[in-house]
Amino acid sequence: MGSISDETVVENVDAPTYVPSLPVPNVQELVKEDPLKVPDRYVRDQDDILQVNDMPWLSSEIPIIDLSLLSKGDKVELNKFDLACKEWGFFQVVNHGVAKKVLQDMKDATAEFFELSLEEKNKYAMPPDDIQGYGHAYVVSEEQTLDWSDALILVVYPAQYRKLKFWPSTPKGYKDIIEAYSKGVKDVGVELLRSFSTIMGMDQDALLGLHEELVQALRVNYYPECSRPDQVLGISPHSDTSTITILMQEQDKHGLQIKHNGGWVPVKPVPDALVVNVGDVIEILSNGKYKSIEHRAVTNESKARISYASFLVPHDDVEIEPLDHLVDSQSPQKMYKKVVYGEYLRSSMKRRMEGKAHTQMAKVET
Repeated sequence: MGSISDETVVENVDAPTYVPSLPVPNVQELVKEDPLKVPDRYVRDQDDILQVNDMPWLSSEIPIIDLSLLSKGDKVELNKFDLACKEWGFFQVVNHGVAKKVLQDMKDATAEFFELSLEEKNKYAMPPDDIQGYGHAYVVSEEQTLDWSDALILVVYPAQYRKLKFWPSTPKGYKDIIEAYSKGVKDVGVELLRSFSTIMGMDQDALLGLHEELVQALRVNYYPECSRPDQVLGISPHSDTSTITILMQEQDKHGLQIKHNGGWVPVKPVPDALVVNVGDVIEILSNGKYKSIEHRAVTNESKARISYASFLVPHDDVEIEPLDHLVDSQSPQKMYKKVVYGEYLRSSMKRRMEGKAHTQMAKVET
């Protein structure tokens, strides 16, 4: 694999743009300026934070899938995978084949990037007409309550969609580290989509074919420490508009929580595992058999935390609707309309994150 660190940055006019976000303050800088202050725009109604019970005792029940078995078509593991997707919509993947060094290099370089000065990070700031780069996402009004996080968002695949001017060149070699990490995640995603095709009663490569060529975006979230973690959320509750999302957590800190049976369950890191969740695309294709699940991020008082979410999605012009063979005796009606993926994605980006509210545009009115 050749280095991309020294590639000439050429703007690709064919690369898609996405709905921009309104500019808001940098949270990391707010904490540096006054570690004890939580500005009003970040303070949640307590009902938002405590609307459902925390259920930490269920953490150990979140399924763990062995990808080395799953990719060989192991029947027991495939059944476990099917149940994980039906009952949880979230699972952790072990033996996924991404080298520990690749994972650790990504963590080390990213931590170094977020410790750069704001001036240096702002060299990669999101432009007014797109969401790629360093900044914030899903800020659509001056009135909405803000998330306690900053982000770096990049489209990684297909390679011709990359806007390398937003890929940080500091620390040295960071572009190549992002490339290596994203390639590893893509390989995991391809294997998982093959298994999804199998449990959805199709040829192994059916979902990959539907996507035409996988589009993959990376969102690195930086959650600064917060003096009042009971007043804020790192990321608002939402489901993902992706087909699947693959997330790397830090080993010693956790803040991801998923909604399960009406409560919030923390996803405690498993060493070297990747967290995977079902996205809206799978929910629509499966006619609701496998549902995308609300999740959120909480903060803590003592430590900043970084997470790495890779979204695997179809191309903009791909039409998504329930697969005919999954409209069956258990689900005799199509619960979702046909949607053009790019329109669905951009519609969701024009509104603040609010649970699964954005999925209503795909629901069949009853």
